[in-house]
Amino acid sequence: MGRQLVPLTLDNLADLPTPCRSCVFWELDPVSGEEATRAGQPEAEKESWISGVLLEWGSCGRIVRVDDEPVGFVLYAPPAYVPRSFAFPTSPVSPDAVLLMTAFLDPGFQGQGLGRVIVQTVAKDLLRRGFKAIEVFGDTRWTGPSCVLPADYLLAVGFKTVRPHQRFPRLRLELRSTVSWRQDVERALDQLLGAVQKEPALRPL
Repeated sequence: MGRQLVPLTLDNLADLPTPCRSCVFWELDPVSGEEATRAGQPEAEKESWISGVLLEWGSCGRIVRVDDEPVGFVLYAPPAYVPRSFAFPTSPVSPDAVLLMTAFLDPGFQGQGLGRVIVQTVAKDLLRRGFKAIEVFGDTRWTGPSCVLPADYLLAVGFKTVRPHQRFPRLRLELRSTVSWRQDVERALDQLLGAVQKEPALRPL
């Protein structure tokens, strides 16, 4: 089974799952996101966002391929490029960290170590660029697919709370710690990525 993680570009944007391709929850602020959805332009807005980040900052995501078929993805960027991040009560993200926006792994490919490969690939990319950590906003009331990752799973895979909140804590993962994850953490991460982002969730916080 051939496994690849390729940088997200405008050429392979269509490899994102259908709901995610037109979801601009993170890419726009809450008001602009709702307006784009009402106007029927979310896909164009997402393409514009990815184009801008690629030009100014560089790679902001990875597509996961197994035998040349896309089975998952991850999106990440500095918070300055992620307007929605400033709407969270536990913002801002630390200056030495990049925001993990969202991720997805097809449930049929869980338990094969892909979750670990995804985050380690992101970690190596960010370490090379001089960042020390990944931060993420978790949802303590997560009940189903959403653009915000479930806090319990994030804690289970090694993230630590750096700013608590009853609903949206901000969590942090030191990048160098990803090198020595145990197998149980790897399995938990696969479950996390398989559970997230099957439907767009464009709701105000």
